[in-house]
Amino acid sequence: MLQIPCPWCGPREEEEFRYGGEGMPIPADADDATWARVLYVRSNPAGSYAERWVHAAGCRQWFHVVRSTLTHELLEVRPLGTPDGEATP
Repeated sequence: MLQIPCPWCGPREEEEFRYGGEGMPIPADADDATWARVLYVRSNPAGSYAERWVHAAGCRQWFHVVRSTLTHELLEVRPLGTPDGEATP
């Protein structure tokens, strides 16, 4: 089972979380075509993949995760709004 380190609650079982989609930035002036790409098109790379997760059974906070799609290793976990590279230890 995957252990996900919530930035607020610490490591928890995967069952407490819900996947929120690809972690791509959404422009403030996004049109319908942009929203359609955000909601329905996935890049599905082999390697590092930015995602959004929510701790649904805990603090209910959203956060970014960078995960390897090959090994499922979590490479980075950080709260939403935190700049890239400022991961939670």
